Amino acid sequence: MNVFNCSFAKNQALIVDLITAILWSLSPFGESKVGIPYGIAQGVNSYLVLISCFLANLLVFPIMMFFLEYVNKGLIRWRPYKKAALWVAKRAKVGTGGKIQKFGFFGLALFVMIPLPGTGVYAGSIAAYLFRIERKKAFMANAIGIFFSSIIIWSLTVSIKLI
Repeated sequence: MNVFNCSFAKNQALIVDLITAILWSLSPFGESKVGIPYGIAQGVNSYLVLISCFLANLLVFPIMMFFLEYVNKGLIRWRPYKKAALWVAKRAKVGTGGKIQKFGFFGLALFVMIPLPGTGVYAGSIAAYLFRIERKKAFMANAIGIFFSSIIIWSLTVSIKLI
């Protein structure tokens, strides 16, 4: 009976750790760049972490598109929001503009793929919206970028954990 309680508590902790990794992957403060290392460091199966965090990060694109299409239009009338939104838009255009205008679809995928702060699906979604990239193409570019970014982070994390 005691073994069952110990196993149950461990499984419960792993589920909480997986949910936390997924939430990090949904967050603009980390995306899968933080979710994957967190989940693996907590002892969750690395393949489960990779798939879960990738899919969670992929969900950000439709959420962001909905926000930009509908919520943003309502909030833009509010002066503090407008000021912040213009700052983010300028930053997104400066950071991604050249790559996306020069390389289009592949530029957006490459930008999202780079596993550094300030790149990723949030910035990629904003850039796709600002540059009016067709939604299906933007989704595919973001998905490809997120996939390779997740694989890079996963590979590095698993390699470091083996050391």
